[in-house]
Amino acid sequence: MRKIPVIAAVLFAACLAVLPIRAQDMNMKKAEPKPALSPSEAVLEQWNDIGRKLIAMAEDFPEDKYAYKPAPESRTFGAMLLHVSASMYYFTDFAEGKKPRYPDDPKQDNLKTKAQIVAFVKQCVADGADEIKKKGDKGLNEAVNDGGPHLDRLYDLAYGLIEHSGEHYGALVVYYRNNGMVPPESRSKK
Repeated sequence: MRKIPVIAAVLFAACLAVLPIRAQDMNMKKAEPKPALSPSEAVLEQWNDIGRKLIAMAEDFPEDKYAYKPAPESRTFGAMLLHVSASMYYFTDFAEGKKPRYPDDPKQDNLKTKAQIVAFVKQCVADGADEIKKKGDKGLNEAVNDGGPHLDRLYDLAYGLIEHSGEHYGALVVYYRNNGMVPPESRSKK
């Protein structure tokens, strides 16, 4: 008779020992990664990510500080947004087979208010994203002559402008910090 409680206790202990292994198996199934993005989907994801950050800054920064610049030779906050956003058309225009529509620093004739600049930033990001979707993997592999020493693939042009936009995002963070503000991306997420 004494063997039954001992056997039951051993079986119970064995079941308890297996539970963490089963739980781990179940967690492994939940954490399976999604399939890799296609090359054009990866470009689009990064394009939209930096675009989202720039749009958030454009919408968040106070309009009365759009004329702020950290040094006399620097661009104003508003001019910096115009420069980085308009440069995105360097990709979009070449992808559409056109010459670039904006110089390095676009004129601010029709882009003077915060609302106008925010709308411009949103449009530049959206137009580039639309072109990336339209081109897809095959189209982004096309070579274009952007005036450099060799032809560039549209992929490379897009990634170059994503990097350029990221560099200017970093510079715009300084505008925030110099004004005692925290950039949207650096705020705690509740």
